[in-house]
Amino acid sequence: MSTFRSEPFLWIHLSGIVLFPILLEIVLIGLATGDSFSYILELLLIAAFGIIPVLRMQLTCPFDIFSILLFSLNPESLTTEQTRILSLFKSNKQKLFAILAAGFMLLLLWLLYRLSPLAVALFDFIPQWRILGLIIATIAFFGSNLFLQVPLSVLLVLLTKQSQFAQIEPYPQDQIEQDFTVPGIKVSKILWFLKSDSDSKEIT
Repeated sequence: MSTFRSEPFLWIHLSGIVLFPILLEIVLIGLATGDSFSYILELLLIAAFGIIPVLRMQLTCPFDIFSILLFSLNPESLTTEQTRILSLFKSNKQKLFAILAAGFMLLLLWLLYRLSPLAVALFDFIPQWRILGLIIATIAFFGSNLFLQVPLSVLLVLLTKQSQFAQIEPYPQDQIEQDFTVPGIKVSKILWFLKSDSDSKEIT
């Protein structure tokens, strides 16, 4: 019996969580670079640029997981099962956990800031320009939020019961581009070994 959990795109984006700790380490490198000029202001700037864009995306136009790097599947190429998966990303549970994850990341940023003086000696080979450190920290913190929020949303989908999934209404294909963040160049197929609805129609 086939199950939506065998969808490769779910597992591809869930595996993105491996980048999360790596990016946090880079955040620490940035925070340990140079001398802080304003504790509160720096935290607010990094949090604003690192958390808010990703949170806003997940609350309003969730990331379309049917994409890899520079390519994304055309909405018309998605199977009925894939459009059901997209419907799950628009649930209130997804929004709640996105907000909780943002709160967790804010706390984590504060902890990294407190730990950063201990890491100064480890990264003293980097030019000690505070502005450079803040840029590094902000970009890495944005990435860490992205690679936490997207895998978390995928995990919530994977935890959906098969019986519940069968009752989900497929997301309207003509609304996907306006209701989801669809990155990259649109193509009809990314993973060559997967069959789309259009392929099935041609066979019949």
